[in-house]
Order: sequence, then structure tokens, then C-alpha cells
Amino acid sequence: MFGLGIGELLVILVIVLVIFGAGKLPEIGQGLGKGIRGFKREVTRPDEIDITPKPEDKPPGGDPPPQA
Repeated sequence: MFGLGIGELLVILVIVLVIFGAGKLPEIGQGLGKGIRGFKREVTRPDEIDITPKPEDKPPGGDPPPQA
């Protein structure tokens, strides 16, 4: 998909280690994991506003007579 091999991933990991240091990596990973989980939760959550009529919302006695 992105064309990243093992070599490219190792270079990226080394750059991240140099920039942030080994002590910050767990915090970065935890934050990234929380972000991904939150994104998945929001994507799979149904819409809050559902305007489709439900069968129990119909008035008793069936459909109203047609208007002239």
C-alpha cells in the first residue's frame, strides 16, 4: 500500500528515537493507541439523530384515511 519495507520502517524508528528519546516512546504509543480506539469507536457508533419511522410510532387503527 505505502511501499514501506523493513529498512524504511527502521529508519523511521531511529528518527523517532532521536527526536523524542526512548523515555517518551511509551507515552507516544499510548496516546496513538487511544486516538485510534477513539476513532474506531466514533466510526462504528450509529448516528445520534435517526428520523426513520419505527413500526410502533404509527397511530393505533392503521394508516389515516387519504386526504381529498
